[in-house]
Amino acid sequence: MSDDMKRVEELTLSESDSDESRPSIASAMRKILESIGEDPNRDGLRRTPERFEKAFRFLTSGYQQDPEKLLNGAMFTVSYDQMVLVKDIEFYSLCEHHLLPFFGKCHVAYIPDKKVVGLSKIPRLVNMFARRLQIQERLTNQIANAIQQKIAPLGVGVVIEGRHLCMVMRGVEKENSHTVTSAMLGSFKDNPKTREEFLSLIHDK
Repeated sequence: MSDDMKRVEELTLSESDSDESRPSIASAMRKILESIGEDPNRDGLRRTPERFEKAFRFLTSGYQQDPEKLLNGAMFTVSYDQMVLVKDIEFYSLCEHHLLPFFGKCHVAYIPDKKVVGLSKIPRLVNMFARRLQIQERLTNQIANAIQQKIAPLGVGVVIEGRHLCMVMRGVEKENSHTVTSAMLGSFKDNPKTREEFLSLIHDK
């Protein structure tokens, strides 16, 4: 075996051992409960660490998903060049700064250039990126960029309206505050009429 191959094998084994030696999320949560003065062995908390791990892995399951695989197989060639809008997509995410939830509605529109994507794939794409540790600004850009890269439309518009529990439960404690972010690409950025149509449609109840 060459020296290079040995080094690769040793690195792989080292990484594998490191993964195995890491404490589980449940073990870490048990220590957190102890650190705040709780007894993780009392009736109400005995299985909480395992339940927390299961919930946390679901809430961050977007890391195991690939936007290319998610969108592939649902692309269709059509003769349609008007706006496609999916609005009021509910999302739930975790703020990466405090690990507290933020949630709200996402509106996604694009103008096809010979290709459209199955409508159900857009909410799935939103869920995929939302189920990661996030900030709202990055989440907005990731959704827009993924659609632009995978579908290659004439333009993409994404608006997210979110409520952040890190602002409601702690910090400034502003109960009724909302955060709005947008990402405009292609014709949505360059053409004011397209942008105005998009914004008008998402606010039309």
